[in-house]
Amino acid sequence: MEWLDRMNDAMDYIEKHIEEDIDYNQVAKCACCSAYHFQRMFSYITNTSLSEYIRRRRLTIAAFELQSSDIKVIDVALKYGYESPESFSRAFKNLHGVMPTSARDRGIKLKAYPKMSFHIFINGDVEMNYRIEEKEPFEMFGISTDIYVEQTFTKIPEFWDKCNEDGSIDRIANAAGKDIAGIDRNLCCHGALYNFREGVFSYMICYKPPKSGIPVGYAKLSVPKLTWAIFQTSESEDANNICAQIQNIWKRIFPEWFPTSEYEHADGPEFEMFFNKHDGITKQKYIAEVWIPIMKRK
Repeated sequence: MEWLDRMNDAMDYIEKHIEEDIDYNQVAKCACCSAYHFQRMFSYITNTSLSEYIRRRRLTIAAFELQSSDIKVIDVALKYGYESPESFSRAFKNLHGVMPTSARDRGIKLKAYPKMSFHIFINGDVEMNYRIEEKEPFEMFGISTDIYVEQTFTKIPEFWDKCNEDGSIDRIANAAGKDIAGIDRNLCCHGALYNFREGVFSYMICYKPPKSGIPVGYAKLSVPKLTWAIFQTSESEDANNICAQIQNIWKRIFPEWFPTSEYEHADGPEFEMFFNKHDGITKQKYIAEVWIPIMKRK
C-alpha cells in the first residue's frame, strides 16, 4: 500500500540521518504530510512521540557502539547530539539503567529499541461510522490553550475539567445565548484543534457565536468552506463513555481509515462536536462526532 511505503520511507530517512539534527519537515515530506500531522499520526499509531522514538534509537545504537569498539564516551555523546558527557550519561542511564562506562562490562543488561517499520495488519472487526459532508464557512469562539501532541489524551480532558470547574464552560454557553438549564454543562460546547505547528497545537473549547457577533474577551476561529469526514460515536447516557469513544476514534482514524480511503488530510481545523439528545422525556443521551477536513488523494 502507498501509505505503508510512505511511512517506511520516513523511518528510513530517520535511520539514515540518525547521527544528525533530524529535520521533522523532511521526515514528514517522506510521508507526504505536514510535520505536525506526521508527529501526531506517529504518536497515535505507536503510542510514543517521534522525539522519544529518535532518542531511543540513538541510545540503542550508542550502546552497540560502546560494546563493540573502543570509542570514548565523549565522542559517542557528541556523535548523537548531546552537549556534554554528563547529559549523555543521564540519558543513557535513564534508558538502559547503567552508566555508559558500564556498557562494556560482560554480562551487563542493556535495552535495544529496533528500527520501526510498518506492515499491513488485520483489523476492522469494529466498524467506524462516518459520513462525508461539505460545509459552508462558519465561526467559533471560546477559550483556548496549547497542547503538546504526545499529551493529547491527558491534557485535553484536564482542560475540560478545569474550564468546567472555574465556570468557563457556563460563560461560553451563556455568551452564545444557549439555554443550558438541565443539560450536562461539560457537553454544551465543542472542541476545536487548530493552529498546528511542530509538536504542538491549540485546543479551543468553543461554540458558534450569537447573531450579534463574537463576544468580547474570547478567542475566535474562522473556518473556511471545507469537506469533512465526520466520525460518530454511538449514543450513551454516560458522558465519560462518550469521551472514551472519542479517544478511540482518534486513535483509529490515521492508522485505519485514512490508509484505506481515497482521501488525505486537508489544511484546516479539526473538531470534537458534542450533542445532547435529551428530549425532555427520556433520559439524557449523548453523542459526539470527530470532524476531519479532507481532500481527494492526489
